[in-house]
Amino acid sequence: MPMYMDIHEVPGATAAAVASAHEADEKLQSKYGVVYHKYWLNEAQGKVFCLCTAPDAEAAMNVHREAHGLMAQKIIELTPDVAEGFLGGCEVNSQGAALLPGAKNGERDSGIRTVFFTDIVGSTSMTQRLGDDKAMELIGLHDSIVREAVDACGGREVKHTGDGIMASFPSAAGAVRAALQIHGALRERFDNGAPIQIRIGAAAGEPVEANRDLFGSTVQLAARICEYAEPGQSVVSNAVAELCMGKGLAFEDLGRVTFKGFDNPVRVHAAL
Repeated sequence: MPMYMDIHEVPGATAAAVASAHEADEKLQSKYGVVYHKYWLNEAQGKVFCLCTAPDAEAAMNVHREAHGLMAQKIIELTPDVAEGFLGGCEVNSQGAALLPGAKNGERDSGIRTVFFTDIVGSTSMTQRLGDDKAMELIGLHDSIVREAVDACGGREVKHTGDGIMASFPSAAGAVRAALQIHGALRERFDNGAPIQIRIGAAAGEPVEANRDLFGSTVQLAARICEYAEPGQSVVSNAVAELCMGKGLAFEDLGRVTFKGFDNPVRVHAAL
């Protein structure tokens, strides 16, 4: 059965009100063959994201319509592996609210994710210069260093891109710390003379965006920022830097940059 995520614009939404609406969904959902699994509440932005399986989008909306009348402004179909890759199989509390992965105090998950890309600089020329066997050895080293950092900092690998890795983090600070750990591990391993150089780009956003895709523009922006970063540098969007305030991380403001596919310049920062 297809899986869907919807987005509700509900300014002033409270945890109690959303829990009550979810409970009403659960009481009615079997009538339409729908299962509402969990929801994410971003109280600061007044947004609620619901994850369900349903015969079709209309059945999912019928449950909301009849249960409480709080209709979603957007709904998208997604595959379970994509949802798992970006959001993780997070636990829920007794009211059905998704909990922040790794949190010990039952803190609710707002659904915001920081997405980052690593990129091995000049991977094609590296292969030509060193040969297939040596190049594959270095790519394997990159993969192990990145995966260790992603796991240590609470992230999840979404996919391997061939010359890099895409990962998702519930914590912007975790993403930045992973990036710093990756560069540090390479410097330590090769005493600043690494035969490979890595650049990293990161951006943060909410699950369902304007293009009706799961983290669509966030992924695109993170990829563009990664392309912009210098070898050995980690560059993040302004949203990531703001989410890291008070986390003991330092950034250099690089100003506004115009990226292909984005109408307005984006302020970016280098992680120090």
